Amino acid sequence: MTSAEDLRSRLVEEVSPSSTWRDTFMRVPRHHFVPDRIWVESEDDLTPLTRVEDPEAWLRACYSDRPLITQIDDGDANGRGYRSSSASMPSIVAMMLEAADLAAGHRVLEIGTGTGWNAALLADKVGRGNVTSVEIDPAVARQAEEALAGSGVHVVTGDGEKGYPPDAPYDRVLATAAVQRVSYAWVEQTSPGGRVVTPWGTSFHNGTLLRLQVEADGTASGRFGGNVGFMWVRGQRTPHGSLEDRVRPEHEYTETSTDLHPYEPISDFDASFAIGLRVPGMKDLLVFDDDVPGNPNYTVYLMDPGSGSWASWRVQPGPHDYRVRQHGPRRLFDELAEAYSWWRKAGRPEHTRFGVTVTPEGQRVWLDAPGNLVS
Repeated sequence: MTSAEDLRSRLVEEVSPSSTWRDTFMRVPRHHFVPDRIWVESEDDLTPLTRVEDPEAWLRACYSDRPLITQIDDGDANGRGYRSSSASMPSIVAMMLEAADLAAGHRVLEIGTGTGWNAALLADKVGRGNVTSVEIDPAVARQAEEALAGSGVHVVTGDGEKGYPPDAPYDRVLATAAVQRVSYAWVEQTSPGGRVVTPWGTSFHNGTLLRLQVEADGTASGRFGGNVGFMWVRGQRTPHGSLEDRVRPEHEYTETSTDLHPYEPISDFDASFAIGLRVPGMKDLLVFDDDVPGNPNYTVYLMDPGSGSWASWRVQPGPHDYRVRQHGPRRLFDELAEAYSWWRKAGRPEHTRFGVTVTPEGQRVWLDAPGNLVS
């Protein structure tokens, strides 16, 4: 059996953190924080893996550059198998830590303790007593607190969207769960000149990394950059539900046709990011005929759980005349087509040209400059 030290060295070589983080990754072993029972993702399935039953496979999973699911259904044994907590992909962890631009002595608020590994990496960098980590799930928080014993990290059980005022102000706020709306509490609890780093996305596009600089007037502004997908903070999840829950045989619909192929609007990172900005609350699901990936016959479903609206976008080989059905008060395909047209007319801007300004009144998304707001 390969030793944990050898596996850790190989992972560090693979992840290639900058020289400022390399020693930290070597000093903080990931497997000390991973629960004995995890789930490994393979295509659309989750495969359980336990340390007792297969210690070597478990250890190798700990030192693979992939996310490990550590909880499903918020711990509900009768749930439907939705991922609710994880150990993040190490290369993404390294990217986010570097984006935070940390230094010894910085006071850091982490949103989403998870396993505690990220908090331990932070503490190794900025020093004992300088990291506060907030975890909403009591069971996850207890396990992380045990793993972090002796690290000097202050673990708090609570809603991370509220921050943690007693330990404020912070030089950095780093979220390990994605948001659609940046909590103003994070800005309010950060010192002027400090930074907020968080995964950010929409129901349609999860997601990218947002870096915000906090100003002396109590606002924060910054740009997007990087391909990162995270679980949502619990207060901002799009409601769970299956296709069968949302698209019912008895639903009435209108039917039209389009020559728009879904490839770019759905699959292109920058196009789908822009569409998600313009069409809030919309989710998509691609269903291949006969459940065979790559089948040229498939349907793209667009769904808004909030209004009960949906659209189906049927694609088959042949003439570009695709059937579109739409149900509910929102015409989701029409909204998507309009947003896609807007993105093309704007010159197909990359996601890095978009940014956000956060104020006490909320957040504003803009293109190129804070004054050029995205509707």
